[in-house]
Amino acid sequence: MGRPCERRSFCYCSMQESGKKMAAISQNTATLSVERAAAGQRSGRWLWLALAALLLAAFVLSVGLGSVNIPLGDVLTTLTGGQPARAAWQTIILDFRLPKALTAMLAGAALAISGLQMQTLFRNPLADPFVLGINAGASLGVALVVLAVGTTGAAMLAGLGLLGDMSLTTAAVLGAALSLALVLAVARRVGSVTTLLVIGLMFGYAVGALVSLLMYFSIPERIQAFINWGFGSFGGVTWQQMPLFAPLLLAGLLLSWLSVKPLNALLLGEDYARSMGVNVRRARLGIIAGGALLAGTVTAFCGPVAFLGIAVPHVCRSLLRTSDHRALIPACLLAGALWALGADLAARLPSSEIVLPLNAVMALLGAPVVAWILWRQRGLRL
Repeated sequence: MGRPCERRSFCYCSMQESGKKMAAISQNTATLSVERAAAGQRSGRWLWLALAALLLAAFVLSVGLGSVNIPLGDVLTTLTGGQPARAAWQTIILDFRLPKALTAMLAGAALAISGLQMQTLFRNPLADPFVLGINAGASLGVALVVLAVGTTGAAMLAGLGLLGDMSLTTAAVLGAALSLALVLAVARRVGSVTTLLVIGLMFGYAVGALVSLLMYFSIPERIQAFINWGFGSFGGVTWQQMPLFAPLLLAGLLLSWLSVKPLNALLLGEDYARSMGVNVRRARLGIIAGGALLAGTVTAFCGPVAFLGIAVPHVCRSLLRTSDHRALIPACLLAGALWALGADLAARLPSSEIVLPLNAVMALLGAPVVAWILWRQRGLRL
């Protein structure tokens, strides 16, 4: 009669000991997680400071170097409102190099954050800012003006007033806007992000086919003009266009920051996001709208700048060793701006009048760096 009681007492004691051990393990795990999070935040702050310092140095070099090299002292004097040693240097800096450097910084930051959003939304490491076909719509708009109607189309767009002095940009803006409207309409009716991804890819292929047909039936001069636009450039945005270019990108960046919580929840899937109280459909529309606005604006004003949007998010994840978007978005913003400035500076070939294609330089110099960083980290992470 005593043995069953002893067994029950033994089992009860064992369960108590197991519970205490599990509680201790959970407490240790929680403590370790907090310590790792704190360590990650500290390393993130150091990385942000390093990127900000490099970005400032790259900005000064971008303004000072080119076909005409301007001394650093005169660059700083001009940027602070003073008069450089030569009056021509002030014109070169303020009218040409400064808007180009600001454009590169804004465009690089926008593409990096847009790529980060698309990779998280679709849970695909190969997703980039143009995966939904926004750049295809912009390319079709430019192709219709350059290849199909030529000077007639440019004259028609010149009657639009505010955008009349940049017919190619106007066409690209209209094409990207129509693509964005189509993507948002489809996103409202499609429940699966995989289906949305495939539809976006098919839209890009279809528009690419139309552009190829236009090129086939166009004359060589117009084809060359379209190819030059496709190389990408940060030099096409003037001070007159900056009041339109900068606010659009700042609005997209604000939307991206407001989507930090949904992006973090979506890292573990839509079911987990719903369990955390996230309205997945609304979050998806917000993420797509923000990412497409960033990518479409950059494509409209700078051409289809490739590679940066897919590479920078992976580099930032590898350096920070985290997938938390509270850390990744500031890092991508700084790293994207730095990457764009560096590529533009390399494409200009300082002390030379030759300007290389931006997309070619960006991929040629960036691909080995990205491959080396990812190889050291032993793979991709989302």
